[in-house]
Amino acid sequence: MKGIGEEKGTSEELPLGYYGFCAIGGMLSAGPSHVAIAPLDVLEVNMQVHPIKYQSIGTCFNAQLREQGPSAFWRGWAGKFFGYGMQGACRFGLYEYFKKVYSDVVSAEVIANVAVCPFEAIQVRVQAQPQLAKGLADGFPKLYMTEGVRGLYRGLIPLWGRNIPFSMVMFSTFEHSVDLLHRKIMQRRKEDCSKVQQLGVTCLAGSVGSIISNPADNIVASLNNKKANSLKQAVRRIGLVNLFTRSLPIRILLFGPVVTMQWFFYDDLRTGWVLQFSSEEEEAAKTAFIRVIPVL
Repeated sequence: MKGIGEEKGTSEELPLGYYGFCAIGGMLSAGPSHVAIAPLDVLEVNMQVHPIKYQSIGTCFNAQLREQGPSAFWRGWAGKFFGYGMQGACRFGLYEYFKKVYSDVVSAEVIANVAVCPFEAIQVRVQAQPQLAKGLADGFPKLYMTEGVRGLYRGLIPLWGRNIPFSMVMFSTFEHSVDLLHRKIMQRRKEDCSKVQQLGVTCLAGSVGSIISNPADNIVASLNNKKANSLKQAVRRIGLVNLFTRSLPIRILLFGPVVTMQWFFYDDLRTGWVLQFSSEEEEAAKTAFIRVIPVL
């Protein structure tokens, strides 16, 4: 993904408002898109935390519906909305800034995950332990009072392990993967494809990245639900094979759509800014040229 500076060749002249706009665009794309796939996330977390009880997507769905009703699939939505909204703001806004400074997505993702970690901890608990709390409003004070800051950041290291590699793949190879799919499989330029075709290819490329982050995602769910007390213990209890395969099908289903929604929404907002910035810059240049004519 290119910033305005890269497109126009003058990264030094980027206004600070651009980074703020990228942060807002990231927040608006990440928060709602994660809420939209909340039902799939509920199934994924429960399959990770209760693998014996829920051995398939179908059994998990039927059990949740039978035992807790339709509302069970929206547990933790507030944590996802605010938490991943903050993560999206940091991820996209800081990425654009750090990319200008020293081309590093890791710094942006480290900060983004510090912001989302408490919300992730509450969301995972609420989804897998409905008796603990109803949502973010009562879950946050309960978790803080019983476990303090340590409880809120229990899963930070595996969260970094999950999201940093995923973001590196997403930012460094995502667009290349999409272009490759368009050239080799669809054999046409991205610009020549319909919106539906672009959505399909983007979804496919986004799903691939979810495989890389699946092991760390299982560890996050295990630690936040106290199935293990340490990273090493979590890996040992889950098992090497399960670490890579448990809940993988639903994770692929989950992250394909969410990445697609984020990128399309964010890119549309960012493109709008680029066009506005370009037109304003062009108008300023015309004005300056007109002022210079009398001097010449």
